[in-house]
Amino acid sequence: MSSRPLEPNPSGEPFTHWMARRCEQVERALEACLPGPAARPERLHEAMRYAALGGGKRVRALLVYAAGELTGAPQSALDAAACAIECIHAYSLVHDDLPCMDNDVLRRGKPTVHVAFGEATAMLVGDALQALAFESLAGTMALGVAAPAVVGMTLRLARAAGSIGMAGGQAIDLEAVGETLPRQELEDMHRRKTGALLTASIELGAACGQAPDAAQARWLGSYAQAIGLAFQVVDDILDVVGDAAALGKTAGKDAEQGKPTYVSVLGLAASRQLADTLMFQARDAVAALGPRARRLGDIAELIVLRQS
Repeated sequence: MSSRPLEPNPSGEPFTHWMARRCEQVERALEACLPGPAARPERLHEAMRYAALGGGKRVRALLVYAAGELTGAPQSALDAAACAIECIHAYSLVHDDLPCMDNDVLRRGKPTVHVAFGEATAMLVGDALQALAFESLAGTMALGVAAPAVVGMTLRLARAAGSIGMAGGQAIDLEAVGETLPRQELEDMHRRKTGALLTASIELGAACGQAPDAAQARWLGSYAQAIGLAFQVVDDILDVVGDAAALGKTAGKDAEQGKPTYVSVLGLAASRQLADTLMFQARDAVAALGPRARRLGDIAELIVLRQS
């Protein structure tokens, strides 16, 4: 993969500084959005906070903020949309880690929720986080987002999380264990399982501001397609070459469980080349969107160059 360093934007702030500020921003927003640990039922709320706070790369939240910069969205609305996306993502991880799914014991460098709190509580944590996501998104109407836009965002998030998106992709993944999928079917699975929520992150962030025109929407769609697939390609690479300490989760699980991946279908070298190609496609889309989309380009590089 390319090793070109991330560069500062024209305002002079390095991307790493911007990213750190946005990660702190969404952490504060999640802290306020989640029920307090002393609120009944205390154990459920403690487990929800355990699952959602203090970890992860926050790539989906970063995409919300970056897309919102393109459309001039208010920060308060972006906070609510970022919380909605992160709650859906956190719930999906909690459920994916359950013994009946991927049966993993490590996530974000700490014991998974079902290990720390038990399987029944973990199931309820996922249920509650999913509900909280839509509650947070509905709250954007009180933060200056027009009602039709809120309805549209709700529809996008529901589809991204449901059977034609993330949940459907996970179902295909479970059915494919031990099989060799053709590349087209592998891509379809990952566009659902991983790409759908990344795309929704961009759509929600953009929808919090002035609606993109037709040309902007097309380029945003091209960008989303590229980074959604690139994220999974790099995940597959890191599952082979990474280690648990860096990844914060168990390495080598895909091969152990016989799951089809880009590395198993294309090989390691071709997978790395595909990741680079997708990054270049994403950067081309950003160039067409203009300087306000600069952070989207930075995130594309972050996704492909990451080591965890």
